[in-house]
Amino acid sequence: MLDVQNLSVVFSPDTITEKRALDGVSFHLDEGDFVTIIGSNGAGKSTLFQAVAGAVQATEGTIVLDGTDVTNQKEYVRSRGIGRLFQDPLKGTAPSMTIEENLTLAWSRGKHYSLRKLRKSDREIFIEKLKELGLGLEERLDTKVGTLSGGQRQALTLLMATIVTPKLLLLDEHTAALDPATSAKVLELSDRIAKTHHITTMMITHNMEDALAYGNRTFIMNEGKIIADIKGAQRENMSVEDLIKVFSESSAAISDRMALR
Repeated sequence: MLDVQNLSVVFSPDTITEKRALDGVSFHLDEGDFVTIIGSNGAGKSTLFQAVAGAVQATEGTIVLDGTDVTNQKEYVRSRGIGRLFQDPLKGTAPSMTIEENLTLAWSRGKHYSLRKLRKSDREIFIEKLKELGLGLEERLDTKVGTLSGGQRQALTLLMATIVTPKLLLLDEHTAALDPATSAKVLELSDRIAKTHHITTMMITHNMEDALAYGNRTFIMNEGKIIADIKGAQRENMSVEDLIKVFSESSAAISDRMALR
């Protein structure tokens, strides 16, 4: 479903402020894979998402999504097949529009009708999808999204990102700004939707427990590289302490190699 080869992103190349945010990243995800990604600040996690989504241009390498080379595709073209959630619940929705209007925008992705041509059958789909969130939003279709809580908005954004099943779902620390109870609810919803629709998913998190509790693979990133790809029996039997140990040892090894350059 997603094949990334030798992907590098360099900001301000050939200047004194040059920054290699991604450095030769390569990996392959099968359809339905759910990868959690951990790493310290500046490790390249968000830049990886930006490059895959088309928000930043790759300096080197290729990105192939569902058999199509999207390396040089515009972000708005890729967005038809990529759903994305951000850390800030204010992103991803139009606060001055109603829940129904926001869902209509998401539902019309790839279709050829406007807000004014919403069909009764579409509205019924919205209601059923909102019921699955378990937040009572199905009874508030005419509510302005700007009046919702952060957790409600993030759950709605998740629904908007997946109401037309994407080829790839990018979750960029999408629960970091929420309280623990709401965070757990949104994570559970994310996991359920990804499994139900067999959506290939990547999730950045700073929570080590969540990194092991969700998905079937875990990437560790450091200094623009994927330094560990944990999966299978190794991951199933791994504790948080084991993950921290792998993270520490892998990061130290990378730092040692960098020092020897």
